[in-house]
Amino acid sequence: MIEIEILGTGCVKCRRMKKHVEEAVKDLGIKAKITEVNDINEIIRRGVMSTPSLIINGELKSHGRMKSPEQIKKMLKEYL
Repeated sequence: MIEIEILGTGCVKCRRMKKHVEEAVKDLGIKAKITEVNDINEIIRRGVMSTPSLIINGELKSHGRMKSPEQIKKMLKEYL
């Protein structure tokens, strides 16, 4: 199972990123645990200064930019 974390404060872009992640996971037909990290102190502790950020299996894959479902699928395919 792939673990995906979305770091963000709950803004529109962060919520959209979650939807894009869910769409990518569904399209690929994979099992993934999707977690949202909204606590600003936790986000800063991880060294992330811009959101939304995307972490896949503990690896920071994107920060400060919205990713399309297609871009997220490419990232997820590295773990299949």
